[in-house]
This record gives sequence, structure tokens and C-alpha cells, in this order.
Amino acid sequence: MSRSTKPGIPPAGAGDRPKLSAGELRQAAAASNGSSAAGPPGSVTERKINLLRKRRYDAVHRGGAAEKSQHRKGKLTARERIERLLDPGSFTEMDAFAVHRTSNFGMEEKKVRGDGVVTGWGTVDGRQVFVFSHDASVFGGSLGEVFAEKVTKIMDLAVRTGSPCIGINDSGGARIQEGVVSLAGYAEIFYRNVESSGVIPQISLIVGPCTGGAVYSPAMTDFILMVRKVGYMFITGPDVIKVTTGEQVSFEELGGADVHNQRSGVAHFMADTEDESFAQIRELLSFLPSNNKQKPPHRPTLDDPHRADVELQSIIPDNPNQPYDMRTVISHVVDEGRFLEVMPHHAANIITGFARLDGHSVGVVGNQPRVLAGALDIEASIKAARFVRFCDSFNIPLVTFVDVPGFLPGTDQEYGGIIRHGAKLLYAYCEATVPKLTVITRKAYGGAYDVMCSKHIRADYNVAWPTAEIAVMGPQGAVNIIFKREIAASADPAARAAELIESYKEQFANPYYAAERGYVDDVIEPKQTREVLIRALTMSLDKQVDRPHRKHGNIPL
Repeated sequence: MSRSTKPGIPPAGAGDRPKLSAGELRQAAAASNGSSAAGPPGSVTERKINLLRKRRYDAVHRGGAAEKSQHRKGKLTARERIERLLDPGSFTEMDAFAVHRTSNFGMEEKKVRGDGVVTGWGTVDGRQVFVFSHDASVFGGSLGEVFAEKVTKIMDLAVRTGSPCIGINDSGGARIQEGVVSLAGYAEIFYRNVESSGVIPQISLIVGPCTGGAVYSPAMTDFILMVRKVGYMFITGPDVIKVTTGEQVSFEELGGADVHNQRSGVAHFMADTEDESFAQIRELLSFLPSNNKQKPPHRPTLDDPHRADVELQSIIPDNPNQPYDMRTVISHVVDEGRFLEVMPHHAANIITGFARLDGHSVGVVGNQPRVLAGALDIEASIKAARFVRFCDSFNIPLVTFVDVPGFLPGTDQEYGGIIRHGAKLLYAYCEATVPKLTVITRKAYGGAYDVMCSKHIRADYNVAWPTAEIAVMGPQGAVNIIFKREIAASADPAARAAELIESYKEQFANPYYAAERGYVDDVIEPKQTREVLIRALTMSLDKQVDRPHRKHGNIPL
């Protein structure tokens, strides 16, 4: 039985020496930078070089069918995606000639060089990265034994060389024709995802329907990006759900970019086009070190480190119940107002993202008073905890802006496990050994004050604005508890309550009692925030923390 997949294409046997037509020779030569010189005419060397050119051309182009198939769907091909992500001309491909080894279900006649995934390395802004890109035009991008071997080879090299690993995912999951071998391949990838975690940055881009193992691996990477109306993630697809539960749901409703960026919290970034997502990856990488042994890249800035922003002086409303936008505070403090927000559409009551202070990358966490008054709930705690742990893994200092009235009350939160989920954020901040700087802008009440990188969980420098209120709870709630009987016994309970509330505010709802105890290191004018943070960051950049020996901690789950 012939091993060729179509007439004129040489079989995969390494020792074969087919006779190539004149047209094929010209085609192969053109694919090799236009050079037709391949050793002495008619020699064995010439024939072998021409065979190499032909096979490489076939592996890369495959007659243009793959390109047309992807382009008809409004999608790029696997190689086009790599070329647009990486610096021009920097990509080096590996295993372009690899083919699957199975003969089940007629697969012997369906060998395609590359086996459905393009792998290799290149650079982004001159820094080395490793990349793999699923080719959905080959068996639907499904993963088999050889496919997995190609991906794991790249992942191993990324760890050994200390380089980020980027996966471009467009896959139908495990290749059914290869059975348990496919499942074993996925397990090898999952294991490497865990081994790489906290060692090198791992980034996943979803640019097609991804199911089963094709979503579990991205879920264990550091960041997931999705393209709207193009990328989908689900454990079981709409057809399976319809058969098993009778529920009818579309791809978009089940696992589209909006669903995972807004509702589930699975994804971190969303783009309208593939090119936009490539730009997001490039910007994200600009804040990150290549591995956990490096410090984040420093980018010189013309923004004056001593800049005093007078607009911050009046940003806190006189009414303590009136919201303001913490993003505005952040943008007025960081270099050039540039802030790359992570998970901007999910758990909007807390803000996470990357910025720079005097050219140094920092991770920013901030309560958002415009949503749920900035209270911490389950989703916000999970979102911020994972971000804090990522920054700590990769030596990125943390800057925390605090305006938190407490944890969100309610049966939904209690039944959902706010105790253990809230503890995740507390654990993450306690565990972090990077420089930790905290600014309290307004409310810092109760246990949420402790959680949001307080001095007591080893923040390095804590400051408060004069508008800060640091207490066990808000004045009204505190007075109603402490003076409940006194208020009830008074001739005018409402007037007496108001009087006691004002007294409580004067004594406790301010930053000075905490400052007297050393719980904040200074009380500053809002306009001084940028300069103060840069001074503190410079002071703490070489911070060293020795931890007790242990295998690892047991974070609340």
C-alpha cells in the first residue's frame, strides 16, 4: 500500500529517492530563496537537496488548501499567526516533517507533515519566546501522540532556556483515532504546565473552538486571551450538551469570549481581531521577566518621578458614600498614565493590572468604589489572589490602592464560601515576598483592611491620604452596636445617634490613630502619591525575605 497522500508527493520513507519533475524542481528551488544550486548537476547530493526542498515546501504550503479553509472562516493559518505575533523573520520552526504513527481507521493514508501543530521559537521585541500554534485544517487541530511530542519538546526547551511559552489554541481536543495515546499526550502537557508554573510565563491565545484537553492546558497557564466570535472554550460542546441534557445553546453562549471574560472569569483579555490579540500579548510581555530568576524589564520614561498631580487633591468626594473611579487614581500616579488592566470585565469591584513607576514594572491591585462600593466578594477575592501570586512568582512589586468597606454580606456569599475564597487573597498577600506598597485612599474597614496588604501582613511601606478611614467598621454601624442601649434610652434617639457618629468619626474614622500606632508609615497629600511610591519602590527593590523551609503551602481552595 502506498504511503503517499496524493499523486506526485514523495512517500514519507527516509530512504526513498523519487524522481522529481522539472516543474517540481523549479517549485522547490523557488521555496528555497530562489536558489537552484544544489550540488553538481545530476549528483546524488543534488537529488537529495531537491527532495528536501520539495518536502519542506509541501510541509509549509500543502497546496494552499489550508490557507483557503482558514481564510474562508475569517481566520489566519497557524503559521500566519506565528508570523504576526513574533518579530519579522525571527521564527525558527522545529519538527516540520513530523507525521503521526497510527494506522487505525485508515489513518495510514492520511499523514500530513507537521501533524497539525507548528512549533518553534522566535523573538518578541528582541526577547526569546517559544511558541506552538494549532493547525485546525489538519484533523481539526486534534492532538495525537506526535502532536503532543512536538508541543512538550517546545515546553521543555522554554523551561531549560528560561523563556516564555505561548500557545495559540485552535483544537477539537484529543484525536479519537489514537485513543488513549492522545489522552497520554495531553497528560504530558498538563504535567509540564504545572512544572512550568511560576518558572516561566505561560500565555494561551484562543482562536478557535477548543474543547476537552485543549481547554484544561490553557486553564493552567498564567494568562488566557480570546478573540470574539472566533475563539471558544468548553469542556463539552453544544452538540454533546443537547444529547445529554436536552439543553440547546450556541457556541457563543456556551463558551465565547464574552462569557469567559465577564461571567466565568476563565479568560483575562478579549480582542475583536487576531491582530489585536497579538498586540495584547506583546504589551503583556513587555511588563514580564522571561523567567522567575530575572527582574522585570526596566523601561526608561520621561515622566518626572517627582511629578505632583494636583487633580488627585480633589478626587475623593465629600460624601463618603459617593463613588469615584479608582482607575483615575491609578492613571494619575503611574508612568505616562499607562495601565494594562487584567480581567477588566470580570469582578469589576477590584482592579488588577500592570503599570510602571519610574520605568519599573509593578502589579497594581485596587478596590473599585464604583462597583459594589469596592467591597470584596468571592469573585474579586479569587481574581486578585491569583494576580498577586503571579506577580510574586515573577518578582514584580505590588502596589495596592485601598478603598474597601468590608466583605460583601449576604447568604449567596456565605453559601458560596466567601470565608475560604476571601482567605485566598489574604494568603496570597501574606505569602508574597516582593516589595509591597499600600495606599489607603478612603475606607479600610474590618477584616478587609487586614486583607488588602496591611502593615500587619508585612507590607513594606503603607501610606494613607487624609481622607482615609481606618476602623473595624463604618461609624454608623459601630455606633449602633456600641451605644445601642444609650441611643434607645435617649429622649431623641436620632439626634443622639448623629452626635455619637460625629464623635466616632473624629476619633476613629481617620488615618491618624493608625499612624500613631505605626500601622501606616505616613499620611500624605494625594498629589504626593507618585513621588512617595517611587521613593519607596526604589528603597525596597533589593528586598530579601527568608522563609522557613517547606515543600509548599496549602492555600485555601
